[in-house]
Order: sequence, then C-alpha cells, then structure tokens
Amino acid sequence: MSMERVKRFLDENGVKYVIEQHSPAYTAQEVAEAAHVPGRHFAKSVMVIVDGRLALAVLPATDRVDLRKLAQSLGAHSVELAEEADFSERFPDCEPGAMPPFGNLFDMEVFVSPHLAEADLIAFSAGSHREVMQLPYGVFERLVKPAEVAM
Repeated sequence: MSMERVKRFLDENGVKYVIEQHSPAYTAQEVAEAAHVPGRHFAKSVMVIVDGRLALAVLPATDRVDLRKLAQSLGAHSVELAEEADFSERFPDCEPGAMPPFGNLFDMEVFVSPHLAEADLIAFSAGSHREVMQLPYGVFERLVKPAEVAM
C-alpha cells in the first residue's frame, strides 16, 4: 500500500522514475553499492520524533543524522530517533528500514539535508531491501516540499 501510494502519486504527477532490483542489502551504503549509485546520491530515510511529532529526516547514505544539530536547526526542544513501533503502521507494506522519503504522503513533515539537495538524481529504497527507485532531485523537491535543514 505504501509504495503503491508513492507510485500512484508519481504517476498522477507525470513523473518518470526507474525502479531497479538488486541483491538484498540492508544499510543505506550497502543498498547504494548494490544499485551502483554513489552514496552521496542515495537518500536514506531516518524516522525521528521532533517535539513529540513523527517526522522524516532524509539525508545521503554517506552522512549520519546529528540529532542535536537537527534540533538546533529546527528550533526544537527535543529530537530523537523513532522506534519501529512508532511508524510501522504508516508504512504497512514496507520492510523496516526501507521506507521511501515521501513523508508528505503519510502525514509527516520531511526534512532534507543540504548535502542531498546538491544531487541531480537521487535513489532510495522502494519499500523493500531488494528494490531502489530513482528520480531527479528537483522532482522530489517539487512534490514533497521538504524543509532543507542542517543535520
């Protein structure tokens, strides 16, 4: 249901995208390598809780989210990593750790790293540890309208 929602959203907006299969990989760096995508162009989705609200932090596979820096950038009192139980119901057909970066479709704010915003083309897990979706970063930015913040 989650990836079908993403595909339908992209199709309705006339977006051209590619979905590729690869051997099973679990970390963002491993997925990027399996899909032959530079780690700085692979968007990993990190679920966070910002002042009690579930949100999505999207950053390159090569980076780590700095929760203190993210809180400071957002002017938030607290930012912490979400537990799987906090968000699994929002992504019912996605394998844990393979959620797409379209938080806007799942009633979540989306924050993106300026490092990822530098990429022309981005790739991301497409709901499983065997599929990757690719599309232009500009299209992602136009449709998701993420807030660009230091993290």
